[in-house]
Amino acid sequence: MVSVSLYVEGGGDSKRLKNACRRSFGKFIERAGVSMNMLRIEVCGSRGNAYNDFRRALAGKENAMLLVDSEVPVTAQGPWEHLKAGDNWDRPSGASDGQCHLMVQAMESWFLADRQAVEGYFGSGFQGSALPQNPNVEQILKQDVLDGLSRAARSTPKGTYNKGVQSYEILEKLDPAKVRQASQYADRFIRTLIS
Repeated sequence: MVSVSLYVEGGGDSKRLKNACRRSFGKFIERAGVSMNMLRIEVCGSRGNAYNDFRRALAGKENAMLLVDSEVPVTAQGPWEHLKAGDNWDRPSGASDGQCHLMVQAMESWFLADRQAVEGYFGSGFQGSALPQNPNVEQILKQDVLDGLSRAARSTPKGTYNKGVQSYEILEKLDPAKVRQASQYADRFIRTLIS
């Protein structure tokens, strides 16, 4: 029996990408020590869709959580305040702080916490030195993360980094402990799921 529905940004509009997104987040979360028996992952496509689906779930009295990119550095006091400042999203009535989670600044920011997994995914020719070197992965601008991944991967058999299937294949390979250590928001997300 599912007790929490997690509304996730990602997966675009295709069934194939949504299935890949659901599978990869499920594997990542399970490897972090969370029982998947009580969690249903709802892949929503855009950030706006995730927020709106989450709001509808709450209105229907569903036990729900939201997981979206922060898009920019988080300077507000909490996730709801950040989303209000950046997106003008109001905290839905009855929603707690523990129901709102951010991938800072994008899911790919988590990749920088486990560079070995990313290098292993791309294989020979991967130029890890092209990745942003700031150890605080939450402060690296989203575009710098994406540009760094593309530069680092361009001499590999895969040719470059592309959001979509590649991003979900990499997410499956990440060590959740490394991601939690590098990102306070990832740690907060996993701690909330475990409790």
